Amino acid sequence: MKIRIYQATDQQAIVDLWNECGLVVPWNDPTKDIQRKVLVGADLFLVGELNGELIASVMGGYEGHRGWANYLAVRPDHQDKGYARLLMSELERKLLEKGCPKINLQVRDTNIDIIRFYEALGYKADAAVSLGKRLIPD
Repeated sequence: MKIRIYQATDQQAIVDLWNECGLVVPWNDPTKDIQRKVLVGADLFLVGELNGELIASVMGGYEGHRGWANYLAVRPDHQDKGYARLLMSELERKLLEKGCPKINLQVRDTNIDIIRFYEALGYKADAAVSLGKRLIPD
């Protein structure tokens, strides 16, 4: 799998991928999420291609204190081949280059398989509560 930075021409393929992987929820418009992301730290929005076809993504972020990983997705027919691990490794490398000391991510507590995936990569549950406040309705 070739990893590269997201390009505007990838938008529909990314939205389709996220839908196929069950990452899209009614309160987050994926097109708006993409449009906002490319305005801030677009170099951390990574996609994976196989034979010229987009099969994976991760939307990374860094605000100077913590790194973040969102929308990690691998097309279902390409899962369990190590592609998600490769994307996370590349995101971690890019964050380290920026001096990022720690990466955070959020997983719904019902998504046990994904929690186990991240634990296998060395991620651990933080003793913290995730709070959020929507500033712009989608």
